[in-house]
Amino acid sequence: MSAAVSIFSRTDRRARFSEPGEDRTYILRAEAIAKIAAENAADVDAQSRFPAEAFAALRDQKLLGMLIPTELGGEGARAADVADVCAILGAACASTAMIFAMHQVKLACLIRHHRNNPWQLEFLRRAADKQLLLASSTTEGMNGGNIRSSEAAIQLEGPKVRLTRDASCISYGAEADAIVTTARRGDSAANSDQVLVVFEKETYTLERTKSWDTLGMRGTCSVGYLLRAEGVADQVMAEPYDRIHTQTMAPYAHLFWSSAWCGVATGAFATARAFVRNASRHSGGKMPPGANNLTKARVSLETLRAAVQAGLANFERNAREPGGLTAMDAQLALNFLKVEASELAVQTVTHAMRACGLSGYRNDTEYSLGRSLRDILSAPIMIHNDRILASAEASVLMSAPPSALSR
Repeated sequence: MSAAVSIFSRTDRRARFSEPGEDRTYILRAEAIAKIAAENAADVDAQSRFPAEAFAALRDQKLLGMLIPTELGGEGARAADVADVCAILGAACASTAMIFAMHQVKLACLIRHHRNNPWQLEFLRRAADKQLLLASSTTEGMNGGNIRSSEAAIQLEGPKVRLTRDASCISYGAEADAIVTTARRGDSAANSDQVLVVFEKETYTLERTKSWDTLGMRGTCSVGYLLRAEGVADQVMAEPYDRIHTQTMAPYAHLFWSSAWCGVATGAFATARAFVRNASRHSGGKMPPGANNLTKARVSLETLRAAVQAGLANFERNAREPGGLTAMDAQLALNFLKVEASELAVQTVTHAMRACGLSGYRNDTEYSLGRSLRDILSAPIMIHNDRILASAEASVLMSAPPSALSR
């Protein structure tokens, strides 16, 4: 087992976010899956393939449906529980963690906004029972990362609906059991007047239009497709997408993505720590040249962990209040979490590689951090940080930060 995997057998389990005394079953199950993910991570990256082994294990451990309420057959997990799993998986295989995070975001949208729609409730029951994997389609054409604009419109024909969508990216679309996609409400609707629709695998076809040859996160298989789907009107969520986006999609995405990135950073730090300890042991206690970067990596990692923990606390506090997550301060905090976590994760992994020196830079050593660095460089541009900061400019002018630290 490589040094990067040693984190899964450590007693302190620093990749988690839950508090002492809370249910540990999610952590134990996630650590078992992480070992499988770690064993296959290099091949997933080299072959740019879906991490099938890890997701077979996730299904066996029933973690794909962990967020679904118990009355619908799930486990009723909290956001912090899912964040723990994202972090633990991230230390093993970034692609596995990111796919898991994206899947849970889609589930959260259905769980929180089904409005007791019978079709959607039954779908959630099937998702829990069969451990269905949900993919996301929120970008199309030339929109790039602007997920608040759709070109393709839902076509209503009595009780039936149809959609043809030129999706610029559907991560793990070929391996998913269902796709949750945005679309214009109708032909006469504005691009920003969007709905969210669920289509099951047997009701759509995917025609590949773009490849996925990237620096990192190669296992997410974020290929472009022409999506052709049909179903019944009940598969269209009644809640307008702008509410789903602000109340669930963005907050959960920023929490779970940040947790996954924290996991990648934690794994990189564990590798660098193992390298420095080994180098010191074999040189009579003399530290290697880059050892001070290990301390810098720990500083940025602790800052990252604190940011994610604060984000989770802020989320839980506001989620208890009607409309709490749509409040300006809550939105700013969760948007800034994504920006801060992505930058800190890159910083941590970079320091970890410098601590390892050439052994971290090379691809053929047990201390190699090339894959971790390539994967984490996606974090600031996955919904580009500059886009998030630009969209927050007006809110920053209107919202003053609290003067006291206890508020």
